Amino acid sequence: MDLTEFPRQFARTRRFALGVPQQFTVSPDGERVLFVRSASGNEPRELLWLHENGQERLLVDPPPSSAGVAHGYATDRAARLAVYAMDGALWTVATDGGEPPRRIPAAGPVTAPRLSPDGALIAYVTDGALRVVRADGTGDRLLAAAEEPAVTYGLPDYAASASIGRSRGFWWSPDSDALLVARVDTSMVRRRYITDPAHPGLPPRSFPYPAAGTPNAETSLLIVTVEGARTPVRLPRGAHPEQAATGAWHAPAFEYLVAADWQGPVPVVTLQTRDQRTACVWAVDPATGDVEPLCRLADPAWVEFQPGLPLHSDAGVAVVPSVRADTRGIRVGDTVSPDGLHVREVLGAVGERVFFTASEEPTETHVWSYDRESGFVRLTDEPGVHTAAAGGRTIVIDSSTADSRTVTVRRDGEPIGRIRVLAEEPVVTAAPVHLVLGDRALCSRLHLPSWYTPSQTPASGRLPVLLSPYAGPGMQVVTRARRWYTAVCPWFAEQGFAVLATDGRGTPGRGVAWQQAIIGDRLGPVLDDQIDALHAAAERYDLDLGRVAVRGWSFSGYLAAGAVLHRPDVFHAAVAGAPPTDRRLYDTYWEERFLGHPDVQPEGYERSSLLPHAHRLSRPLMLVHGLADDNVAPAHTLRLSAALLAAGRPHRVLPLSGVGHAVAAREGVADNLLLLELDFLKKALGM
Repeated sequence: MDLTEFPRQFARTRRFALGVPQQFTVSPDGERVLFVRSASGNEPRELLWLHENGQERLLVDPPPSSAGVAHGYATDRAARLAVYAMDGALWTVATDGGEPPRRIPAAGPVTAPRLSPDGALIAYVTDGALRVVRADGTGDRLLAAAEEPAVTYGLPDYAASASIGRSRGFWWSPDSDALLVARVDTSMVRRRYITDPAHPGLPPRSFPYPAAGTPNAETSLLIVTVEGARTPVRLPRGAHPEQAATGAWHAPAFEYLVAADWQGPVPVVTLQTRDQRTACVWAVDPATGDVEPLCRLADPAWVEFQPGLPLHSDAGVAVVPSVRADTRGIRVGDTVSPDGLHVREVLGAVGERVFFTASEEPTETHVWSYDRESGFVRLTDEPGVHTAAAGGRTIVIDSSTADSRTVTVRRDGEPIGRIRVLAEEPVVTAAPVHLVLGDRALCSRLHLPSWYTPSQTPASGRLPVLLSPYAGPGMQVVTRARRWYTAVCPWFAEQGFAVLATDGRGTPGRGVAWQQAIIGDRLGPVLDDQIDALHAAAERYDLDLGRVAVRGWSFSGYLAAGAVLHRPDVFHAAVAGAPPTDRRLYDTYWEERFLGHPDVQPEGYERSSLLPHAHRLSRPLMLVHGLADDNVAPAHTLRLSAALLAAGRPHRVLPLSGVGHAVAAREGVADNLLLLELDFLKKALGM
């Protein structure tokens, strides 16, 4: 085991993501599977591949100077033709292998190209305008042009893409003769500016960012025919008067376009109110733009749509969220998924068979299907995290277990081939101990050094502890799957730490009440769970509670900084990367879900902010932030540092010039940052 090689490997492989197949498309006849994968575990160019008849074939091999297939690809209905953007240019490739990729002339740098279902036309966005061109490269024409710089057609706004999870801004009709198009106006959204202090001669980059309590972008919809005729969609702006509200804040206006599709005869759109307690699904008449309600959902906390919802089967059966007791499930027509089966994502439907992923217990996620004849059926067995893509009689199962990552192609339930996973094997070997700790049965994962033998270690040689969680909404790190963090934790363990990761309240997969336990307080319950897990683990293992550190990035960076500020009796050092220290600076959709509107319910923001507690710092703290971060603005770290300085509290700040929120994408930064963290933590704990 070469510990010195791991940081470079971690950075070189982009956190072991290179070489992993992703973005699967299964043709409707089940004969072809398209996917994106780099050529090896250290090659960053994204290539487009085809799996057919048990064999892999390369469809798109970009030049070495290219980043590859940018942001994925799209196909026609039959998956016979694929379209993609590469270095701003528009390309198509036939999946039959008869011709090489073809560059299609475009009016400017291309974003979000999508083929019409019949494969005859390509719609794309350039400079905020939606255009269409024939697949043979002729007849390029404008469909919708931005009336002013703050307007775009065919793209999602910031809240939709960053927090809601909606990546699309236009949808083709099944007949390929029209599109449902989102028009986004950000003129009312406050601007943010990112500069590069290392290059002071460059102008700042401006972008709209809807911080909590400030105006959102205005999203409207229209039907645009391929000939250019436009029909506005008459979206309702107010929620149903029976909406139930809790607390002091009630915002009944539909501000969020959560989802849209045009799978059947008419478009279907889902709108959600600003306070997120009400959502409605509407059918749109493409001829008039009038809407008709299909269903209404309400929740006193928030209505949550799992990815892939709402969905309609080929026969028009609706699949929508369903909350029953403490289970966040789905309803397929009149049938509700079983209690205790927490649905994570709806993958799609083949005919009347619906595929989805779900958890019966938090550390495992399995692939399931439902149809009226068979009912709810689990399709995967091995402990781990599984997902899938389906078409015809074929399903592609993407499985991550404790020991491996595999992608299996099944037809009629039987394996017919595999898609290779080319990711590098980490030079450190993970052998975690999975634990259930404390009164709240906290799911935890403990990494001990391979050389450590508790029975031979005297009390004076107890292991110092490093907490390395995420612990925020939307992500788990304690699962039966191998991920990048299950390699980082054992690397720290081999340096002499007992490394503990815990998924506490607020994390997904464990019920509605568990997720909603952080309403009004983003830090308190989460920090309590980390402390409870630490103390419970120390009762079973020989851990040194006099030397405890915590590290994290983004939400867990916020948790790390909050840990040494609020509980210096427990935590003796922290590394906080990109911490959202002032919750008012984060975006509307995500922050208001938990804390409400800051002008109406300021107490939650005050309670969750780290800035008023800067004077309490008495432990070593290193703050790290990328100065090009447009997700968690560098202002979060700078404001906390300023408050610490004003209180006379020593701390360390490491600014990363030109680095955004994803540090691991930068070789020479991610690797050295791991080494700097290790050095800081060892010195802080006197190791």
